[in-house]
Amino acid sequence: MTTLADSAVLSTEDNDFYHRHGYLQLPGFVDAQWLAELRAASAEFVEMSREITASNKILDVEPSHTAERPRLRRLISPVDHHETFRRFTLEGPPARLAVALLGGPVRYHHSKLNYKWSDGGEEVKWHQDIQFWPHTDFTPLTIGVYLDEVDDEMGPMGVLPGSHTGRLYDLYDADGSWAGAIADHELASIDMSKMVWLEGPAGSVTVHNCCMVHGSLPNGSTRPRPLLLQTYSALESYPVAGIGANGVTGRTSGAVIGGPATQLLEIEGRRLHGAPDWSKKGPPTIFGSQQKQP
Repeated sequence: MTTLADSAVLSTEDNDFYHRHGYLQLPGFVDAQWLAELRAASAEFVEMSREITASNKILDVEPSHTAERPRLRRLISPVDHHETFRRFTLEGPPARLAVALLGGPVRYHHSKLNYKWSDGGEEVKWHQDIQFWPHTDFTPLTIGVYLDEVDDEMGPMGVLPGSHTGRLYDLYDADGSWAGAIADHELASIDMSKMVWLEGPAGSVTVHNCCMVHGSLPNGSTRPRPLLLQTYSALESYPVAGIGANGVTGRTSGAVIGGPATQLLEIEGRRLHGAPDWSKKGPPTIFGSQQKQP
């Protein structure tokens, strides 16, 4: 557990805007010192990528990736691979922002660093996040940090305001295979003119709810667009095991930030206090628990 003081990191107006529209953009939210540390950590993995020819469990690279011309798509679970990312995500500005937005302690779910390399770095098709890792409610949110300036040539993230309270789309193809994107015929019913493109200077933060329709275009600039993402949920929100990425989100997943852990949850309007988490040491027998045996 990490304890954070809920300082004045968020105005009432910004908090209301997030809950009403499902997203938020805070230019320059992350200071220069943090940015320097994050960039240095990111650069270490770019250098590491020169030693591989194909994606592995840590780095996802484009097919054209080479040692001479690295083309990274993603650093997977940076929190688990570098102390700078761990401190930033669990103790730094995004953790404090998540606590403020969700009104109390939060659970960390996962993190990733999407590079979107220069000169055609791949698009992220329109989708919603919650289908990838369902939870017991819809509080999960993702906080993104621009490590460099992002302009309209770089494929900034686009969000559809208000879509977090609307329809949840099926992200499977017609043949039943997982596509991870909204089908073209479904997109035809979405007014793309209402999409808001989240450009911003280095250090800007974006927030989007897990049900928000969002995506991004290819990077047409000569500069990579590194976007560090970290997902949190309310304390009483739990990932549903056996679906999507839940269970493979890294060893730090589930860490509680901003207060003590509890086993409280609500299902269909009924609250319950669940048993402790026995996943690491194994469950006791009901006999031992009831007889208070050690």
